[in-house]
Amino acid sequence: MSRMNRLPYLALTAGLLAGACAGSTKYIYGTKVVDTKENRSLLGVVEQYRLALERKDTQTLLNLASKEYWEDGGTPTGSDDYGYDGLREVLDSRFARADGIRYSVRYMDVKRMNNNRAAVDVLIDASYSIETANGKQRKDMRDQNEMVLMWDGANWKFVSGM
Repeated sequence: MSRMNRLPYLALTAGLLAGACAGSTKYIYGTKVVDTKENRSLLGVVEQYRLALERKDTQTLLNLASKEYWEDGGTPTGSDDYGYDGLREVLDSRFARADGIRYSVRYMDVKRMNNNRAAVDVLIDASYSIETANGKQRKDMRDQNEMVLMWDGANWKFVSGM
């Protein structure tokens, strides 16, 4: 085969190989997250969080949080901001009012950040019962959230987003 006749053949072969390599990315089952050991570890911690939330297990949630934990509440005033020391109070007050918590998480992405941090992007579908002035009501919540975790040398710990 002459050099000129081989060019289309080589181009086709290169294209097929590139396509095969591109299609070989594996994702963690049921997610849009690339299947790596680190990503599995991160999702495992978020799954511990999800289950502890449904059980209203404040102590497990505190164990999953870094001492550097901080929530800014998303408002400009700062009056609703809290750190690790305020986390117990926030959890206990919310759990005292809620029952029958169902908390479902769909994992969308994991992004590595600097300083041994990673962000887990999730879609949340949750419901719970709460006592109101009009009696017990069932509430539904759907949201997207970014959970930021930090590797402390032994474990992934939440620094925000719980």
